[in-house]
Amino acid sequence: MNRARADRALSTPRSRALGMHLVLVLVTCLLATRALVAHDGALAPTPSATPWGEDYFPNTLLTDQDGRQVRFFDDLIKGKVVVINFIFTSCSDSCPLETARLRQVQTLLGDRVGQDIFFYSISIDPLSDTPPVLKAYAQRFKVGPGWRFLTGEFEAVTDLRKKLGLFIEGVDNGRNKDHNLSLIVGNQGTGRWMKASPFENPWILADQLANTLQNWKQASAEQNYANAPEIRPPSNGEELFRTRCASCHSLGPQDGQGIGMRSIGPDLIGVTRQRDPKWLNRWIREPDRLLAEKDPIATQLFERFERIPMPNLRLDENAAQSIIEFLEEETERQQPLQAAQVP
Repeated sequence: MNRARADRALSTPRSRALGMHLVLVLVTCLLATRALVAHDGALAPTPSATPWGEDYFPNTLLTDQDGRQVRFFDDLIKGKVVVINFIFTSCSDSCPLETARLRQVQTLLGDRVGQDIFFYSISIDPLSDTPPVLKAYAQRFKVGPGWRFLTGEFEAVTDLRKKLGLFIEGVDNGRNKDHNLSLIVGNQGTGRWMKASPFENPWILADQLANTLQNWKQASAEQNYANAPEIRPPSNGEELFRTRCASCHSLGPQDGQGIGMRSIGPDLIGVTRQRDPKWLNRWIREPDRLLAEKDPIATQLFERFERIPMPNLRLDENAAQSIIEFLEEETERQQPLQAAQVP
């Protein structure tokens, strides 16, 4: 009986209308819920293709040497192969060395810089390094297109250095200018990043940028390690020269001078025959002090080579002497003195 009365109640016109109303309310709620989910999904950021996308890198506002404002992620690194370092133009030690080394790499890469490889040097001294100062610095080093020198707010640049792993706690704290000497190279699109030393061989760094980070490496069908020649171990002086001095100086006409690899400083073949050994040792160790003392030879070299100061590489007297000995040996090898004629 109760079941029959319930069935008759649901069959009345009023009950049927109430049921339809409840169905419409339910459908409306379902549609609204789906629309809200779709709307939220449209607003939610798409996950990055790599762990180091726009949700990792700050989109720091920077200004380049031509006064143009750019955003670090959107305009400089997004989807690009890049090399980044931090400098300041009044630096007297590592920064000229880094800039000279990267100029060699740029020379090796040629027109690819600015097309599929990009160089960025960012100042850690924005109060002094205005766009005109950065432009003059770039011109002194004869850098080519595709390499931008940038400045920005000190705190923002510091945060950027931390994100890139180029900030050392206890060394970089405060507004001092001692800073991490590493470069960072990478391909933002693939998420491949690595640190590199400013003392790195320029051919190796160029290969990383042109091949390794581009996910392409030309295979060699004719050469293999089994046929590689035995490498002569370098002396301490040669190792120091190749890693410290060769960014700016060549050793004879076959050592990169012809293609502009090392034209920032003078060629050093014969220098040990031209300069006093004691003066040369001190010049290698403390060029900044000789310039400050207005030493005539140091001043002449400074003016002759685009007013780019020779960096102080923190070498001691023994290290400087080992470089001098290597220069003597290389000079004798390339330009041997004629043996004295015996009557």
